Amino acid sequence: MRYPAAIERLIEHFMRFPGIGRKTAERYAFHVVHHVDAETATDFGTALRRAVDDVKPCVTCGFLTDKTTCDICKNPDRERRKILVVEESKDAIVIEKSAIHDGLYHVLNGVISPSDGVGPEDLNLKALLERLKDPDVEEVILAMNFSEEGETTAMYIDRLLENSGLLVTRIAYGMPAGGNIGYADALTLAKALEGRKKY
Repeated sequence: MRYPAAIERLIEHFMRFPGIGRKTAERYAFHVVHHVDAETATDFGTALRRAVDDVKPCVTCGFLTDKTTCDICKNPDRERRKILVVEESKDAIVIEKSAIHDGLYHVLNGVISPSDGVGPEDLNLKALLERLKDPDVEEVILAMNFSEEGETTAMYIDRLLENSGLLVTRIAYGMPAGGNIGYADALTLAKALEGRKKY
């Protein structure tokens, strides 16, 4: 026995989202059928359509915005000497919420991953190199995730900029606050030791 065609289509659409398998998609579909009224469904459809139609990368930094240039790039109070490079817009949001960076951002919209067919030309690198021609920029902070792809991307950018005269730094990795050495993997411990400083 199969579900009605409308429910099957809904399940198929939910399964297109990352991390959503058949069972979760079915649960979402049944929630919609049993708990979502027509007005809420219309509002959801409108929000979805507006996100697709209106949200685009900032022409300067690549951060998602519903304007041509995002609010951070337009903010005259930001420290323009530092550009922090991240993989995705969500990474910039996490850092911004922590209030630890007062400079600008640059979003690559991905990482170099040959196994997935993603090369440097697929990333938002050309715009980054263009921004770095600005004489006000002094430091590029690489904040890729601590993964094989993130490390590859960081090393690639570092090599691109080795003769630029810019200070290129990489965010530190190691043991988290409250972390237990007994549960740390070898790579985390190696980075923790590399990043050690005088006590």
